[in-house]
Amino acid sequence: MKHIAILAALLGGLLSVFPLHAAQVVELNRIVAVVDNEAITSLELEKRLQGIMVQLRQNGTAMPPLDILRRQVLERLIIERIQLTLADSRGVRVNDETLNEVITRIAAQNQLSLQQFREALEGDGVDFSDFREEVRHEITMNNLRTREVESRIDVTQQEVDDFLARQAGGDGLDSEYRLGHILIAVPEGASPEQVQAARSQAQQVLDELRAGADFRQMAITHSSGQQALQGGDLGWRKGGQLPTLFADSVMHLTPGEVSELLRSSSGFHIIKLLEKRGEERHYITQTHARHILVRSTELVSDFEARNKLARLRERVLQGEDFADLARAHSEDPGSGANGGDLGWANPGTFVGPFEEAMSKLRPDEISQPFRSQFGWHIVQVLERRQRDSTEELKRARAFDAIRQRKIEEETQDWLRRLRDEAYVEYKD
Repeated sequence: MKHIAILAALLGGLLSVFPLHAAQVVELNRIVAVVDNEAITSLELEKRLQGIMVQLRQNGTAMPPLDILRRQVLERLIIERIQLTLADSRGVRVNDETLNEVITRIAAQNQLSLQQFREALEGDGVDFSDFREEVRHEITMNNLRTREVESRIDVTQQEVDDFLARQAGGDGLDSEYRLGHILIAVPEGASPEQVQAARSQAQQVLDELRAGADFRQMAITHSSGQQALQGGDLGWRKGGQLPTLFADSVMHLTPGEVSELLRSSSGFHIIKLLEKRGEERHYITQTHARHILVRSTELVSDFEARNKLARLRERVLQGEDFADLARAHSEDPGSGANGGDLGWANPGTFVGPFEEAMSKLRPDEISQPFRSQFGWHIVQVLERRQRDSTEELKRARAFDAIRQRKIEEETQDWLRRLRDEAYVEYKD
């Protein structure tokens, strides 16, 4: 379930694939492609195509020739169908409970109740059952990729050290970059002739871009990348989150500039630096506190535990030493021997009720008795301080960046292998 929040964000734009007022389809349904044993019909293709066209118009993107856009959309449907077929064979399925939770979150992101969200969809001509299945498919493919790719990705501390060492002296890790991306794909096991043909196509695309061609339209028309139908826009990313292949080139680009051709196992890449912005220092408030814990048991009721702490609190207020009382009465084996001292703690270190009670206190103030999952507490805040956590944050970001790089690179290779190994027959 940890992916649900991420999925909700990814699916937040899913409405854009549905036209606000779907055009009437008058031609008879027919098969346009066969993927293994699964058929893709003309109705499926036209429905997705109409949605993409609405999205392009809303974004103000110049429309590529219709036959090229249709080919790109069909290729996207083929890749999706391959993944869904594999997911079914692997037993990767999404139950209605999970599906309902995700759709409820999408509705909440649009500030609507589930019923209002459904009515809004249907008011725009979108069948709610179709929408549910689109969401189910998105979750299924995400879960499949998690199982087949993400679960196998490891990041070592040595990799983090090496990554940070390479970044030392530069601003790559903390600066943010918004990139455009075009991929001219090369199939796995391609012949020298196929590689040369892809290189020639990529060079022609690059020449046209440098002559002033619109990057978004060129991406929609030519790219095999996962963001092709979004104009190749990869969005904002920290320097450390950029794919390894792109990182060095990006550092030498100015906004608006296009890279040379970049070669990977997937094919030839072209990137454009759309925008760049700088870093900020990050500070956190640390709290130094101490507490006394009394547990309720079969012999000690909640009422008795709470009253005992209330009496201990009164004794501290009357002048007795908190640390001495903690050593004598606290049932926390970790801190009791140290006078209840919890040391300096970052936000989020403690469980919710403890964190909430502690955050409301001023230095030297003692809380009223409160309960957490561990028992009853009183807590005293000794002092607070601001701490620069930029370096820790850099390390955490480096870990995430390395893992994300590996996931993206392996996902691209994995999808290419699936596509090359699948049986696909196009029907006129």
